[in-house]
Amino acid sequence: MPDRAPRVLGVDEFAFRKGCTYGTVLVDVEAGWVVDVLPDRTSETFAAWLTEHPGAEIICRDRASAYTKAVKEAAPHALEVADRWHLLQNLSAAVEKTCHQHRDCLRKRAEEDKGTEVPEPPPMLLPPAELPRTQIIERTRHRYEDIHRLLEKRWTISAIARRLNLDRKTVRRFRDTDLDELLASARDRRPNGVLEPFKAYLNARFTEAQGQVSGTRLFLEIQARGYCGSRQVVRKHLAALRAGTAEPVRAEIPSPRKITSWIMRPRETLTDSQNERLLQVRLACPDITRACDLARAFADLVRHQRGYLLLEWIRQAEQDAPKPMMGFACFLRRDLASRFHEVSFPGVDQNHGKCP
Repeated sequence: MPDRAPRVLGVDEFAFRKGCTYGTVLVDVEAGWVVDVLPDRTSETFAAWLTEHPGAEIICRDRASAYTKAVKEAAPHALEVADRWHLLQNLSAAVEKTCHQHRDCLRKRAEEDKGTEVPEPPPMLLPPAELPRTQIIERTRHRYEDIHRLLEKRWTISAIARRLNLDRKTVRRFRDTDLDELLASARDRRPNGVLEPFKAYLNARFTEAQGQVSGTRLFLEIQARGYCGSRQVVRKHLAALRAGTAEPVRAEIPSPRKITSWIMRPRETLTDSQNERLLQVRLACPDITRACDLARAFADLVRHQRGYLLLEWIRQAEQDAPKPMMGFACFLRRDLASRFHEVSFPGVDQNHGKCP
């Protein structure tokens, strides 16, 4: 490779093995090809490369602090910018977190809509369900405890990530998110399985019979309705009902990730069905509606290079946005003067981007 770095250098991390080993890829942004691959993602390795390959005038990266430390040490005259892809990725993460925090709004509306179709209350009340002790939920609990134990000892994000073999973004998420929200997210990620569409029927039959019904009989009944799974799965669910550990069957709501995908995609690419479901989400939750409007406005100014609108967008988000969106806006204001430039936001006034 040439001795000098390209004029516009792109830098980003990638996983050799996700959650364990990471490297750094360096790209000539103007030419569109890979310049080099570094064996890790530390600031020391990147700083050494910049020292050996001077000449970068613009360095385009995400918000990782390790890279900016290397730039300040080895290429202090280079201008740091945030690329559009990472900006929209950070925005998408803020939208998804907002959807996670307000899923109860969606659940409440879905249950209200479902309530008009539900028959008379069952004659027998099932014991309250406990959060199932699945592998992913237990892993989430232990990871949260490990990260917060190290945070209490004043470990840095990078040090915790190295110690626990985690991505720094994962450590930040566990630092900034309540345990209940993390557990709910872990529960939502569990696969539904072939029995899920038939659980409402099984629960209704179970309560109707006061629990006095055989698994074989119920297996044959749902098999006639299209169930393709095993008899053992049905018996396991009935055992959970008798023990009071089965989760209640809830009205279906779209996942936070799916809602985020509808919001972040250009409106003209959504189907009529997707537009209708997003409308129902907006009607159910004012905070998700506000996040949606702000996200679409931000994506519009980035995609159409309307940097002169950025500061006004930040002001609006800081005034009345949901907390994750407000955090994203504060990140923009904090780093505007030192990172964002014409590459990201043509027309933005750098002088007014500085924090007071």
